[in-house]
Amino acid sequence: MTEPTAHNHQKPSTPSSMETAEDLALKLNAAVRDSNIKDVLELLEKGADVNSKAESGWTPLQSAVQADDEDLVRLLLDKGACPHARKDNGGTAFTEAAIVGNVNMLKLLLDHGLNINDHDDNGFTAFMEAAWYGKEEALKFLYSKGADVNLRRVVSEEKAKLHKGGATALMDACKEGHLSAVKILVEEMGADVNICDNKDRNALIHALEKGCVKEKYKSAVSIGLFLMDHGVDVTSKDECGKTALILAVEMRSLDLVKALLEKGEIDIDDADEEGNTALMVAVEKNDESIAELLCEKGARTTVGNLIAVANRNRANNMVRLLRKHHAKFVPETPKDWEPNSKRWRDQLKKLYQIYRPMVGKLKTFQYIQQRIQNTSQGGIYLGLYDGTEVAVRIRRSTEGDKEKSFFDQCANCERLLKLFQSEKARGYMYLCFPLWEKNLEEHLQEPDGLQLDYKDALRMIFQAVRELHSLGFAHQDLHPSNFFIDLGGKIYLADFDNKRKLIEGKKELVNSDLEALSRLVLYVLTGGRKPLQQVSTKDLAADSPDYKEALDLVSSLVSHDERGLEGLSKHPYFWSKQSRFKFLKSIWNKIKDLHNRKAIFPARKATERFPYPQWTKEIDPDVLIIMENPRKGRSYEYSNDVTDLLRFIRNLDEHPDASISNIIGDHAEYFLKVFPALTIYVYNTLRRNPKYSHFADIQDPSL
Repeated sequence: MTEPTAHNHQKPSTPSSMETAEDLALKLNAAVRDSNIKDVLELLEKGADVNSKAESGWTPLQSAVQADDEDLVRLLLDKGACPHARKDNGGTAFTEAAIVGNVNMLKLLLDHGLNINDHDDNGFTAFMEAAWYGKEEALKFLYSKGADVNLRRVVSEEKAKLHKGGATALMDACKEGHLSAVKILVEEMGADVNICDNKDRNALIHALEKGCVKEKYKSAVSIGLFLMDHGVDVTSKDECGKTALILAVEMRSLDLVKALLEKGEIDIDDADEEGNTALMVAVEKNDESIAELLCEKGARTTVGNLIAVANRNRANNMVRLLRKHHAKFVPETPKDWEPNSKRWRDQLKKLYQIYRPMVGKLKTFQYIQQRIQNTSQGGIYLGLYDGTEVAVRIRRSTEGDKEKSFFDQCANCERLLKLFQSEKARGYMYLCFPLWEKNLEEHLQEPDGLQLDYKDALRMIFQAVRELHSLGFAHQDLHPSNFFIDLGGKIYLADFDNKRKLIEGKKELVNSDLEALSRLVLYVLTGGRKPLQQVSTKDLAADSPDYKEALDLVSSLVSHDERGLEGLSKHPYFWSKQSRFKFLKSIWNKIKDLHNRKAIFPARKATERFPYPQWTKEIDPDVLIIMENPRKGRSYEYSNDVTDLLRFIRNLDEHPDASISNIIGDHAEYFLKVFPALTIYVYNTLRRNPKYSHFADIQDPSL
């Protein structure tokens, strides 16, 4: 930023007692709007704040720019006006200069350190404003200074959730009908004609949406034809599912309709969210020329009850035209239908009720209100395949064939998302999958996510990753959004971003998946309270009965444990309480006849110290007394080593005493609560001992 001149820091005069600072500010802004330099100077001398704000946050500098008064702009800057000041909507003097189209003011403000791609609260940059208002010289200047021609409108997270924002300067020029600016953007600046905004609309849709307005008609037709000559995707839709063809028919532009049909890429029978096709719109508007062209090009006349619409319009000629092309009056009786899905119920009922051209046995609608998930390679949409609710992924045939080949390999896997059916049409592959309710991330973020059985969920997640590895692939993107949950609570793994890689002996790929799985374990066990990359072991609930096992499982995944995913799927974390207790009981039976049994759990030089060196003091004293002095048999004083604790557990459970049960209740519950770290300690100590590691090889029956 240019250093301020010395007089920028002159102390302003104190306002007179008769005029408040607010009075002076109002007068200053009025003088600026009147371009009255004399009054501006006098007011500044009286102490008016050069950066005061009027209604909606306008500063004198911004008002001077809007008035296109260069001399006044320079004066205010010399007097200390801040070029970075923002109106209530986040706009600056720089964006105002672009609206005015004054290149000299843009240059002057840039010299004061303005960011060329700075934007207001609605995401508008100066470049976008220049495009919106058709200021061609300003466009060229800003482009020469590095303005990003393909920058998409940046909006807040709240607005993005409402699908606002994402538009480009090209879309703005198209929407406002500035043909010359559109040509400059595309031919001279390389603007991408196929970028879509957050409502999935490309430049062509923006050009045609206002085409029905009389003043916009001519420019909309010209821009539409120009974009088609420059490779725009003619299959794009607006937020209501209207195709470019439907919009062209609404405009009643025969030239556009002809040009679109000549492209050969569009489905002439595609319909909007209300089920209206281009032919239905033409009949509704009683445009015989367009209706005849559509009929001659093969538009279906058997949907929409076209005869009834034409009769309502008293359009006898249209009726004759339609009958010539085999249209018939067919009374419709609506059918009631209830989908299985709870989350997608309303959208599925809408899809069921509206007309859609079938793709084989598939009915789907590729537009934003029917989209259930975004991926880096396109959206996933709702569909009905022969009446079955499905999720639909649409790919070009070549990519679709490759993807289908992968999903065919998943056919015998229980926890990998499987292909239900597929269809091909017009160079596209429609891959249909059993419909899911939510992904894991969504499930945990919603209140009912608390109902998820974390242990059961992680079992399914581990199984899914194992199955993928068994097919020879590493996933490389084990994000909770890639795990889908169906109505029955079953979890399935998918890879719609195609980040998987062939393992082919590359152990680092498997290790990478294991590390990602460790983060996912923490994410699930902490209920998704923190983003995946921020969660750590510190977020685990230390009072959880599975705390120690969970810590060990995460640590084992991170350390690329030699057991691998197959072995870690049998980790004690996944054992039930009864299985953990039975495991502890069983160890004494296995070691009791060994002469060196105490050496199995060495007190010194152990990888992991025994966590309860004074365990006899942690047991209920009455229970200890009863166990050391049984009614039948010899007395025995238990020592504080681990082998005696295992002996104590085994004896207590194998020789039940009603008085003990009255004190401690369920034996497994009691011991796992008093000694929560015992199971994992015994398990790991045995597992790391080559001679006795087989003692740790048990399987939880609940798996």
